[in-house]
Amino acid sequence: MSVDNVKRPPSGPRAELKRRAIVRAARELFLREGFGVGMDTIAAEAGVSKVTVYNHFGSKEALFTAVITSALDEPLAGESAAALEGLAEAEDLRAALVEAARVWVHAVRTNDEVTALRNLVAAELHRFPELGEAWRHRGAESHHPAVAGALRALVDQGRLRVPDLQVAIIQFYGLLVFPHMVFGSYGTHIDEDLTDRLITGGVDMFLHHYGPRDT
Repeated sequence: MSVDNVKRPPSGPRAELKRRAIVRAARELFLREGFGVGMDTIAAEAGVSKVTVYNHFGSKEALFTAVITSALDEPLAGESAAALEGLAEAEDLRAALVEAARVWVHAVRTNDEVTALRNLVAAELHRFPELGEAWRHRGAESHHPAVAGALRALVDQGRLRVPDLQVAIIQFYGLLVFPHMVFGSYGTHIDEDLTDRLITGGVDMFLHHYGPRDT
């Protein structure tokens, strides 16, 4: 089949509104009923026809992938994004990083819907190898633009030395956020005192490794 014959999803402002409505409805229903919910039900909840849902996404697996990828970065929106964007202007980088991490980790710990979606992915991952493939092809930098932008700005200022931005982003997540994701998947929460120690210790480790070296 030639590229010209491949059906493209609808585009334009009206199509984008419908796409958002479908993703929003699918998210609510996947959380409430699991992956077994029917496309008819999703279409009805979104106020569109089932044909429209398939025109936008092609399959329920593709729709589920869209729901997950749109949700995973929610903790980096709002206050978390603002805190990360402010790092480049901070006089005390360590203090600013600790505060940004506290805001970010709090968002991760308190967003129950995103936690539930992660757990749903874990239960259904065998159906969706494309979830991992989508992340691999996009890469950490494009998947987490708020973190990538903040770290790149600090590198440009000479306040960090980061030879491999993709590795640094994953390490930043690993030190600050991943412990809560892992414990949360087991239904266990890290207490406030340990959370704060993980944040301050994680920031110190990150800065020790990537901070500028005295010459």
